Amino acid sequence: MVQYNFKKITVVPTGKDFIDIILSRTQRQTPTVVHKGYAISRLRQFYMRKVKYTQQNFHEKLSTIIDEFPRLDDIHPFYGDLLHVLYNKDHYKLALGQINTARNLIGKISKDYVKLLKYGDSLYRCKTLKVAALGRMCTVIKRVSPSLAYLEQVRQHMARLPSIDPNTRTILICGYPNVGKSSFINKITRADVDVQPYAFTTKSLFVGHTDFKYLRYQVIDTPGILDRPFEDRNIIEMCSITALAHLRAAILFFLDISGSCGYSIAQQAALFHSIKSLFMNKPLIIVCNKTDLQPFENLSEEDMKLVMEMKEEAMKTVIGQGGEATDEEGVLLKMSTLTEDGVIAVKNAACERLLNQRVELKMKSKKINDCLNRFHVAMPKPRDDKERPACIPEAVLEARAKEAAEKEKRKLEKDLENENGGAGVYSASLKKHYILANEEWKEDIMPEIFDGHNVFDFVDPDILQRLEELEQEEGLRQEEEADDEDMDGEELTPEEREALAEIRRKKSLLIQQHRIKKSTAESRPTVPRKFDKDKKFTTERMGRQLSALGLDPSLAIDRARGRSLSRKGRKRERSLARAGSDADDAMDMDVDQPSSKKLRMRSRSRSRSRPPGEVVPGQGFKDSAQKVKAIKLVRKSQKVRNKDARRGDADRTIPTLKPKHLFSGKRSLGKTSRR
Repeated sequence: MVQYNFKKITVVPTGKDFIDIILSRTQRQTPTVVHKGYAISRLRQFYMRKVKYTQQNFHEKLSTIIDEFPRLDDIHPFYGDLLHVLYNKDHYKLALGQINTARNLIGKISKDYVKLLKYGDSLYRCKTLKVAALGRMCTVIKRVSPSLAYLEQVRQHMARLPSIDPNTRTILICGYPNVGKSSFINKITRADVDVQPYAFTTKSLFVGHTDFKYLRYQVIDTPGILDRPFEDRNIIEMCSITALAHLRAAILFFLDISGSCGYSIAQQAALFHSIKSLFMNKPLIIVCNKTDLQPFENLSEEDMKLVMEMKEEAMKTVIGQGGEATDEEGVLLKMSTLTEDGVIAVKNAACERLLNQRVELKMKSKKINDCLNRFHVAMPKPRDDKERPACIPEAVLEARAKEAAEKEKRKLEKDLENENGGAGVYSASLKKHYILANEEWKEDIMPEIFDGHNVFDFVDPDILQRLEELEQEEGLRQEEEADDEDMDGEELTPEEREALAEIRRKKSLLIQQHRIKKSTAESRPTVPRKFDKDKKFTTERMGRQLSALGLDPSLAIDRARGRSLSRKGRKRERSLARAGSDADDAMDMDVDQPSSKKLRMRSRSRSRSRPPGEVVPGQGFKDSAQKVKAIKLVRKSQKVRNKDARRGDADRTIPTLKPKHLFSGKRSLGKTSRR
């Protein structure tokens, strides 16, 4: 399958740009320095090289232009005639011929001047011959500048042509202007053709693609055609005529039965009969469009007669029927592109007709015989009239019968589901196959989670026995408590009974508060004591409670204040040992000494700190010297790791302050200035 892609043609430069390109390349790619003291053979070779190189560049560029432009005699007739309609093939061939002549002239000039340069006797003579050779080559290019400009215009226009494959499955849409051709191609393909309510909106060929039965079809929208002599048609109409004449496609002739396009049905019928010779041997479908404005049944008798005549002509285009009407379906179709009524039916009918025609042509061609010769279908023939049924072993038959019996006996869940109302009504029970001691237990509901605990964590086979033991123990305990209460009630006085009741009430209240706090511990926020509005946890309250009980609260209050973390800024007090040693000296002086309780309280915070070398039992050191040495070793080993830990991606560190390769040996000037 040949694909024509005119977008790959190289840009054609103008005459002036052509000369500049070649001469600048010669200047860059060849030697430029020469002296008169050189040997004459070297001088001749120097200038001969320049002339030959220039000629080669001209030859390559001109050959590229000639080879890349299509030859009208070698390409498909559709493209040949289309290029002739658009550019006039005489002018096109003349321009390419002039380029070919210029190439030959430049080659001849180079050959002549190289021959003269072989006999140059001085630097001046060789240089003069080189200048003359390059000048004559440039003059030849200047003379073909109009042809180069014409070919560049042709190249630009050809690059804008749609990529049409003349040999693939194609549907061609034709008819008068403004009858709905572009709207139809927009509906069945992804093409975006401009649609306007005036004639000749489409001025060139447009291509779209659609699928039918997993095959790709090419749909071509042609410009409108007017009913006038062949010689009077313009370039836009000739594009449509060229496509109709050369493309092997299914033809959709659009007919505007409403007359809104500005042309009557009689004029459209006249156009159909004038170009019907282009429809021969091609599937033809008459499409009556715009049925939303004018129903087909409401046409006048004259218009209906014209449409029927066109239908009869379309029937004659069926392949292989000898001009006889054989199938009336798919020849005359109605549709409306506005409401999309019948659009898909028209597309399917056209694709089906085209596919059938292509299959028939292939079956009639010689290639099908070559393919059929490679196939052989073997048909078995009976050797006699004796019947030979299939022999199946008895074991297999028994196994099949057994499987069938099992299937009949056993009811599946699907059968039960169908019997009990189907899916969504019947729910299969997963407990029916449980292996339990009692069949009645299968449908019992067992909770998996109970009071926030997993039930299976507490399953015990001896649960009933242990439960009875617990109940007996609980009964004995309740009896003992009842006896104690009776005894207490008998021995205690009324005041003691009231105090006992108050204590029990407070105890139950505390237990209840503790349980509440325990259940809400995770969600309850921790509030510092300074935000304690109720003042439940103060030393004053503790002192009052202890005093009410008949105890001295001073020691407890001092201990609580000494341990308080919120009392910051308190100075260290002297230790008890130091205080004891100074006590004797203080005895001689008449000075008031603090009590031993206060000294003990003040020295509490100091007694907690120890020197680093002090050995605590259980650390594994025999004396303080060994512990100090171990601490030093630890700090020394951590130095390197701490240094590496501080170094990150953003630290501007110089790992080595004086690199050896910069500060050793003989150094050249500027060696150490790179930092």
